[in-house]
Amino acid sequence: MDERAPPIPPRARPMPFSQAIMDVVLPATSMGPKVTFIGVEDPEAHLTAFHTQMMLTGGFDVVYCKLFMSTLAGAALEWFVSLPDRHITTFDQFSTLFRE
Repeated sequence: MDERAPPIPPRARPMPFSQAIMDVVLPATSMGPKVTFIGVEDPEAHLTAFHTQMMLTGGFDVVYCKLFMSTLAGAALEWFVSLPDRHITTFDQFSTLFRE
């Protein structure tokens, strides 16, 4: 008889983006900006750097949301995943929450 403990389920994956944002699949060619925010930098400077790089690639609201999320690391990523599920519906809302 196998007496190993049952596997521990993976951590629930929080998803602060609305279903409408989640339903949009980014093209495989979508490249995120080469900036990272870990939580100690100036949020305004990070948003400026992000917008500047996004001007080169273009995109729309959902692309901005998903690619901005990819710039977060460390404490900033922990903040993002702590937001309520399905809370973020636009990039304007996301950037306002980020500034706060």
